[in-house]
Amino acid sequence: MNSLFLSESFRIGAPIVVGSVWVFHGLYSKILNRIPRHRLIVAKILGAANAEISTKVIGLLEVLLGLWAFTGWQRAGCAVVQTAAIIGMNTLEICLARGLLISAAGMVILNLGFLTLVWLWALYSQNS
Repeated sequence: MNSLFLSESFRIGAPIVVGSVWVFHGLYSKILNRIPRHRLIVAKILGAANAEISTKVIGLLEVLLGLWAFTGWQRAGCAVVQTAAIIGMNTLEICLARGLLISAAGMVILNLGFLTLVWLWALYSQNS
């Protein structure tokens, strides 16, 4: 495979992967409550009385972030928002809901890998 093919594949594939992660966790995990642990984490952080609606609002915002990534519009700005969202969510989850996490360290490692992809995609767009 030549580098032109890989570059074109990355340009097309990266926003699909990035957007899909946000849409999956927003829609499936939170709005549809198919991973109930997400609502439990929100309840721990924002209170049980607010958990259901707050989880759905967070899910909607994640879906919108995924749709933004799909469009490719303002990739650097999109990467900044994703970075802030992940750092904010991870910090709150580790500080206030650590007991509900499968693995705090694993979550951070996965999110660092994800943000690496996000930033490669955002920076690549500056040259294409």
